[in-house]
Amino acid sequence: MSYRIRNATAADAATILRFITELAVYEKAGHEVEATVETLADSLFGPKAVTRTVICETEPGDPVGFAVWFYNYSTWQARKGLYLEDLYVTPEHRGAGAGRKLLRHLAQVAVAEGCGRFEWNVLDWNEPAIRVYEAIGAEPQREWMRYRLAGDRLKQFAET
Repeated sequence: MSYRIRNATAADAATILRFITELAVYEKAGHEVEATVETLADSLFGPKAVTRTVICETEPGDPVGFAVWFYNYSTWQARKGLYLEDLYVTPEHRGAGAGRKLLRHLAQVAVAEGCGRFEWNVLDWNEPAIRVYEAIGAEPQREWMRYRLAGDRLKQFAET
C-alpha cells in the first residue's frame, strides 16, 4: 500500500474527530472525548491555533490516519522541540507503514525546523506502538513522570 501525508484543513475536522474518537476508545477513554467538529475546526485551524495536523491517506485519497503536534521548548537546549500529541492509524492499515510514514514526516519537520527533540507519550500497555517506536530508534524516558491537572481540580487550584 502506498501512503501520502498532507496538511489537514478545517474541512478534515469530521474525519479528525472520528480518528480521535477511535483512538480514545482504543485507549479505553472514549467517554473522555469532549471535542466536536466545531471545536476541532476552531482549535486546530482557527486564528489562535498552536497545533499542526496532517492526514495520512492512501494514494486514492482515503484518510487512514492523522497526527497532531505542536512546538514545545527546551531551556537546556535553548531550542524548540516537536511534541507529538496524537498519532492514529486505522486498524486495517496498522503494520502496513502508515504510522512509520507519519513519524518520518514529523521527524523531517523537526529537522527542517531546527528542533532539538521529537517527543511523545505512549501508554505503558500499548505494546504494538512501543515496538514501532523502539524499531525506529526512539528511547523511553523512564525517569520522567508526567503530571496533570484537569477539570475541577485545575479550576480549584487556579482559584486558591
